[in-house]
Order: sequence, then C-alpha cells, then structure tokens
Amino acid sequence: MTINLPLVKSYDLLPETAPFEAAQRAWLSGFFAGYLKLDTAAVTALAPGEVSALLNEPPAEADDAPWHDPAMEIAERLKRAEGRSVRQKLFAAMAQQDCGQCGYVCATYSAALASGSEARLNLCAPGGKETLRAIKSLMQDGAGAAVQAAPVAANAPPARGMSRDNPTEVRFLSRRKLNGEGSQKETYHIEFDLSGSGVSYVVGDSFGVFADNDPRLADAIIALMGARPDAPVGGSTLRHALIHERALGPAPDTLFQLISFVTGGAQRAKAQALAKGDDPDGDAALLDVLGTLHKFAGLKLSPEAFTEALDLLQPRLYSISSSPKTIPDQLSLTVDSVRYRLGQRQRHGLASTFLAERALPGAAIKAYVQKAHDFALPADMAKPIIMIGPGTGIAPFRAFLHERIACRAPGRNWLFFGHQRSACDFFYADELNAMKSAGHLQRLTLAWSRDGKDKIYVQDRMRDSGSELWSWLKDGAHLYVCGDAKRMAKDVERVLVDIAGAHGKMSSEDAVSFVAGLKKAGRYQADVY
Repeated sequence: MTINLPLVKSYDLLPETAPFEAAQRAWLSGFFAGYLKLDTAAVTALAPGEVSALLNEPPAEADDAPWHDPAMEIAERLKRAEGRSVRQKLFAAMAQQDCGQCGYVCATYSAALASGSEARLNLCAPGGKETLRAIKSLMQDGAGAAVQAAPVAANAPPARGMSRDNPTEVRFLSRRKLNGEGSQKETYHIEFDLSGSGVSYVVGDSFGVFADNDPRLADAIIALMGARPDAPVGGSTLRHALIHERALGPAPDTLFQLISFVTGGAQRAKAQALAKGDDPDGDAALLDVLGTLHKFAGLKLSPEAFTEALDLLQPRLYSISSSPKTIPDQLSLTVDSVRYRLGQRQRHGLASTFLAERALPGAAIKAYVQKAHDFALPADMAKPIIMIGPGTGIAPFRAFLHERIACRAPGRNWLFFGHQRSACDFFYADELNAMKSAGHLQRLTLAWSRDGKDKIYVQDRMRDSGSELWSWLKDGAHLYVCGDAKRMAKDVERVLVDIAGAHGKMSSEDAVSFVAGLKKAGRYQADVY
C-alpha cells in the first residue's frame, strides 16, 4: 500500500470527547482502522506505553501487552503484567525478541506453558537465568497449576531439519574472515552444504546450530572436580557429556543448590543465596560453571549429579546470509566470533567460536532452519526496500539482495551498513560495490564509528538522508532493520518518527502513528537480538 498524504489523523475514528488520552485514542483508533481494513488510516501497532515513551508522556494502561519490548528490563515488564493472567505474566517474563529459538514466539511459548502443553521451562535462551527464575517462580507459586492442561492435538511432527526438536545434519564447508588487518573484530563468512539434509529455507529465515563446547573448557572442569574423564554418566562419559550435551556458561541455580547440599556453614549460605538470585560476594556475574567450581573449591561432586545439575546445551540462531536461488544446496551465515574478558579469565562465545575455529571442513553439524516470523521480502517484487543492518546485521540483507537479483526484481534497493572502520570492517565490500555498479543496489549508505573524530552510526546517516528516505516511503518502500534491539533498533525507530515529523509535516502523535502504521501493514519489519 502506498501511503498518500495527507494521512487521516490517528485518532479521527474516535471523537476528541472520548474518555481517553491522545496516545490511547491513537492506539484504539489504529486498532479499529486495522480491524476494518481502512487503508487510509495511520494504523498503530505500538503499545500505549511505547507511544507514551516516544511522546514523553506517562504510560497508558489499555494495551494487552505493553511489555512486549526487547529493550525493556524484565523487572519493568513483570511490573506491567501485575494483576494480569498467568499467560500474560509468563509472556512478560520472556525476552520479547520473538526469535523463535524456543520453537515458539514469546506469546505462544508463554501460552503453551500456561496451558500445560509445554513442560520445558528453560527454552528462552535470550532471557537467560532471569527469565528462567521468573518462570519457575510463577509456576511454583501455583499460578501454572491453576490452569488446567489443555488437550494437545496430535499434529504431524515437523520435517527433519525444520525444527529444533527434529534437527538434521549438515556439512561444514568453510569459513572466511571478513575483517581486514587492523580490525578490532573477528567476523566470518561461514558456509554449509545442505545436500541430503532435508533442509529448505527462504530468505529471512534463521539457522539454528547445535555447537559443541570447547574440549579445553570441559577438561579444565573435570580436572577441577578431581574426576575421571571416563566416569560413567547417563550411559556415556563425563567428558562426552560436558562437550556435547551440557551447557558450561553461566552457572544454573540447580548447580548452586547441589553445592549447598554437599557443603556447610558460610559456603552453604552463599550457595543458597546464589541459587535464589542473590549476590552475596558481588561476583555472581563472573560465575560460569568453571568459575563456580573455583569459588567452591575442594568439593567432591558426583559426576552424575553434577551433570544433571547443568542445563542442556541450547542451539544458537543466526540470520541466514544467502539465497537458495543462488546456490540451492548451500547456506551461509555471517558470524561475529565472541571473545571477551570477564574478571581474570578470557571468555568465548559457544557457537561463534565453534564455527570460527573448532568446526572442521567436512564435519557433520547438527542444525535446523527456524522459519522467520514477520521478516520477509514483499510479495510484490516491484516494491522498493530499505535495509538497515550494521555489523552482522547485514546478513539477511545480503540474502535479500541475492534473492532480488536472482528473481530480476524491478524494485529499488537501498542498504544502510555501518561498522567501526571503513578500511577493515566493510563486509562484502566487493559484492556490494559490484551490485551498485550493476544497478542492482541503487543506494549504499555507509557509516563508520571509528574513522573520524565523531562517531557516525546508521541512524545518523538515516537522518542525513531524511528527505529521500521519506520519498521512498511515500513510494511504498518496505523498511527492514536487523541488529541490536536495545540500542540501534530503538534509535532507528525514533529517527523514523523524526523523519515523518520533519519531512511529512506531521505532529508528534501522527508521526508515531505513521511509523506504527508501517509495522501494522508489514512495511516495517525487524530481526533484532
């Protein structure tokens, strides 16, 4: 839908005498406009609380899920859910990213827990320990027990490789470093062979990788335990379980509980406090599994009890950076190798360093495709698209461009890409410049945060290009964002509101409603983490 100005005001469907604040009228009017399919209305998909935040007004209370914002802290989300149903409280405890890593989105995972059709409480990997604690507390308080388990239909299982519960094996092909000399980052183009795997995907989907732990970390844990690597554990061995089955990142509460059972005095009190989420020594953020064994050194833990106290390894999701129309039996990812210092130790991201250094060419990797939730190219290939993807956020947009070129899509393409330094952090520079020269990429707008005295980000370049960006939106462009949810994506949305106000001659309320209308119409989509 091309939006023609002037737009209907966001609250024209309700009289100004209606007993609502302006932001509430905007939301309710947008809801009814969307329900009635009034294409000329600025339909808003923002919760009143989010509208109010953008308008610097107190939050309204009418929306069904005012906490559905990945930038909001969990304490604030749970506060907003007070007095709501079990399902809504569980929904508020989720990470709000709708990433699909749990096999659901946030709303459906919470509904499955509340109904009793899903018993696993620890599937929200982005939410981490805070989410797990909140879910356990809600269920243990009797909230979950008050809901009768709903009968679950016997659906056909998902195809092999198309669900985290039914993964398949793909072959690791290669890795290629994307950063040049002098970069402070370590980013790789990763390729997989899908032949015979049963995997199929479309651009916009994500790829779930089941990575193994670093054997060096597993061996350090075994040595600190004073255990034998071949100690029997659940039909396997301790070393096998620690490399292939159990998570060795942040120590779970169940590990602290186990420690509290085998120690006493001050050590027991500390373990019990940590199990409840307290931080008696101010070091809880440092306590991964190895760090916990250092803290409570000298304990004799049963290998079987120890492994049972650890969480199961969870897959990691990455945006796919290839199109099946280019090379049908291959799939690529764009992955930052995560390495950082925490306390006195160097820490490594599980899957990112697995892909960057430990996976060998030809190795079988357990993986699956996670279908995208509301993140896809427009069905009408003549529509222009605007893609905003700094850093590894470029991944799905490389896929979009390959797809549009393969399909000979007539629509214009505009990519905003940013990173630290142009000389060493311009991912896929040759590809993108070739696309631009060939006329496949009409606009390539770059932002570098470390090249000069001033830090320039993609949102700054958007503001600089506000007039033309507004022109593309008036021509029906679909806008996409991929990257950090807490900062970049929020800044992008605020800049869009400002552009609508400045170049669309809108009031603050109407600018907010215009951006919300893009979301409602499927013309503003985000893949954030």
